[in-house]
Amino acid sequence: MNRLFLGLLCVAALAVAGCRRVDERTFTVDVPQASTAADEQALRAALAVYGGINAKDPTAIVFDAAKHQLTVRYDSMQLAKKNIEISLAKAGFTANGVTPESVGAKPAKAQ
Repeated sequence: MNRLFLGLLCVAALAVAGCRRVDERTFTVDVPQASTAADEQALRAALAVYGGINAKDPTAIVFDAAKHQLTVRYDSMQLAKKNIEISLAKAGFTANGVTPESVGAKPAKAQ
């Protein structure tokens, strides 16, 4: 009886310990057309629809206007890098080479 209980306890412990719930990653996206505060707001709005990015955390999305880069901290269990790139492209910004035209959108600005 004790062996059975111990065995079940070990199986339960392994099941709980082996199950990842969150896999937080950081991803930097080159957005060559983005350089203004209005661009930053448009980029943030494009990503606001995803549950894998904590919109309440001000450090989850960091925009560097000088480098034309957006750094995003996201949960890869809910969201993939390609989702981020395509969402930004749909908002009109080239994102790591994914162009607005490739997703059927118009560019936010002339390049």
